[in-house]
Amino acid sequence: MIILGIDPGLATTGYGVIDCIGNKISPIDFGCIRTEADLSLALRLSEIFLQTEELIERYAPEEVAIERLFFNSNAKTAFSVGQARGVVLLAMARSNLVIADYTPLEVKQSVVGYGRAEKRQVQEMVKTILNLSVTPRPDDASDALAVAICHFHSRKMKSLK
Repeated sequence: MIILGIDPGLATTGYGVIDCIGNKISPIDFGCIRTEADLSLALRLSEIFLQTEELIERYAPEEVAIERLFFNSNAKTAFSVGQARGVVLLAMARSNLVIADYTPLEVKQSVVGYGRAEKRQVQEMVKTILNLSVTPRPDDASDALAVAICHFHSRKMKSLK
């Protein structure tokens, strides 16, 4: 099963694609959708939407996972990330994909075993779980892989119930 993980953002939306066969997880691809700050908000959102559709078409994931928003200070940032998340969800829904979302706490708990883990700990565990020779960069791509891994673990736990 192919899972697409997304870490939404207006400037940088991370993505990670993994293949899951039994208990084995293999990386397929990871990277970022970047938008230029000098573009209008509408054009930036359009670019995120179109590139998300391209990822879905290229990798044909069976399920997708996206990080849920958590902000406690900057409302302006929360709104722009929320809009980016919205266009990603729209692209996923238009493809009739199973969509799951996870809080940062859930992702860290699933990948590291500790919900308050530091970003570096999450990155190192992503590297280890996916048997990568280097830590995935940039951070947004690593975070997206962590979201996909979290979904894999969550699916496994639900199937045991």
